[in-house]
Amino acid sequence: MRTPWIVGVLLTGVLLLGACGDPSSGPESAPPSPAVPGVSATTTHQRAPASASVPAVGPRVLYLGDSLAMEAQDVLGAQLRRDLNATYRSAPYSGTTLCDYLEGTGAKSLVPDSDKAAALVRSLHPDYVVLQFWGNAWGYTWCMDGITYDASQQRYFTRYKADLARLTEQIADAGGGRRPRIVWVLQGPDPITPDRVRRVNGMYERQAAAAGDLVADAGATVSPAGARYTWTQYLPCTTYEHEHPDYCTQPSRDRTALHLDQDYLHFCLAPTTSTPKPCPVRSPGILRIARAITGVIAQRVRAQ
Repeated sequence: MRTPWIVGVLLTGVLLLGACGDPSSGPESAPPSPAVPGVSATTTHQRAPASASVPAVGPRVLYLGDSLAMEAQDVLGAQLRRDLNATYRSAPYSGTTLCDYLEGTGAKSLVPDSDKAAALVRSLHPDYVVLQFWGNAWGYTWCMDGITYDASQQRYFTRYKADLARLTEQIADAGGGRRPRIVWVLQGPDPITPDRVRRVNGMYERQAAAAGDLVADAGATVSPAGARYTWTQYLPCTTYEHEHPDYCTQPSRDRTALHLDQDYLHFCLAPTTSTPKPCPVRSPGILRIARAITGVIAQRVRAQ
């Protein structure tokens, strides 16, 4: 069994490749992956044909986040277009955290000014802004001013809470009279700092409740039943995964893989690279997360 220190070193190396990769690659730098059965690759703003169950005019959705969003962006876009006829734009940057998307961070940010959350809201006028952040807890993200979880947990959480409120405010102000609804994506279990992820998810929930926004508990779909914050590499195949065998990676054992052996954080079943890009292979964890996010938006759209 690996000790926590060894696991931490391994995960740090993974993050430096994936979550903290080359930010100059920018969003959507690779071709869409064949991630959803029966859905062909489409361009960022292309809409799927409407049907009886799909809105004739779908929502406009903007997806921002770190390496978890980078790897999932094509899958989420395909789900949103298929189920909701959505107009979709993604602008994730690996290695980022909330403050990177704040306006006013200047050269200390991994996100260029044109892709700040408020700037994209002003130019795209989305109905929903989906925010997915693992919560960078180490010193790589410059805009955190050296505040890390390991050095000072209280300073880390205080700063993270302030950035949550500030990012919400900037998105709301940029929306003007048409404030977009924010969807905070709750993260899955973290084998290195499990309590940190639990507390960060709680902060997302409280911020959403205070501002009238939404929460998508995508992390629950990659957690064992009855053990929300227990990390696992494998889970039993869902009914959907049984019906789509490419997503039930070990059918003889009735289980599917969420992570590669050497990567405890990401859900792409292809190794991370020094150039961040959407996941190029079918990956059950990514599809589970995308379906959870889409379901929350669909419920809201159909209730209106």
